[in-house]
Amino acid sequence: MKIKSLLPATFTGLLPLLAASPAHAAWTLNLTPGVDQVSRDIYGLHMLVFWWCVGLAVVVFGAMIYSMVRFRHSRGAVPDTNLLHSTRVEVIWTTIPVLILISMAVPAARVLVETGDTDGSQLAIRVTGYQWRWTYEYVGTGVKFISSLDPRSNAAAQLGSDISPFSVPNYLLNVDHPLVVPAGVKVEVLVTGGDVIHSWWVPAFGIKKDAIPGFINEAWFDVDPDKIGTYRGQCAELCGRGHGFMPIVVKVVSKADFATWLKQQQALSKTETGIAALKATAAGPGPAPSIL
Repeated sequence: MKIKSLLPATFTGLLPLLAASPAHAAWTLNLTPGVDQVSRDIYGLHMLVFWWCVGLAVVVFGAMIYSMVRFRHSRGAVPDTNLLHSTRVEVIWTTIPVLILISMAVPAARVLVETGDTDGSQLAIRVTGYQWRWTYEYVGTGVKFISSLDPRSNAAAQLGSDISPFSVPNYLLNVDHPLVVPAGVKVEVLVTGGDVIHSWWVPAFGIKKDAIPGFINEAWFDVDPDKIGTYRGQCAELCGRGHGFMPIVVKVVSKADFATWLKQQQALSKTETGIAALKATAAGPGPAPSIL
């Protein structure tokens, strides 16, 4: 059988495998504007550079194609063996690229400064990455919890589980304890790592910050008041064999709902602390430390 005849059959055989892939990601060809001003500014910068690239490609490749067609040897074109120096041409082809770079650098610098401006934040959350889960601490509130892969996704991911990934909603993109934040509030996130380097990435917020042990990277978002909902992300750093099982889920609620949730979590935290203290008291002081 010839190789050419094998190609259609091979491609046809791959289609069912591709269709059966458990990946649930949306097949998009471009960035998305996001749900806050920073993410929309990043999207606008991306589109600005994209259209500059399209325009440059049209001009450059258009000139190349025109030159090859218009000045080809079959039409009697003769190569110029005496290339002449032209100061005017050199000034033009230097000035135009510089102006193009400036037109991209100015908005890029503005957006870069905007993404790092955490002044005026109304809520601070410390995000710590561990293998393979996230810890969220609401600074100054006493609320802290661990966010791990949800049990259903974890069970389906095990070898020999016989659980279809398609039967699990948001397979590998769901957690047991999502991060809850209020809409219409500037939230500062302080990202760090507890063991190896991770990366906290939420595309809808335009945030991708490395979580490096010993360092704190700052970012912020302010979700539009009308964008209440659930937004998902993942660890974007190859942090080990469980890297693909470290999702991020952010639940955006109204200010009133967030205040109610925060009070409930604070009460729960006090209750758990009290129970732990009672258990420690019942257990006694423990053995005395040895003195060498």
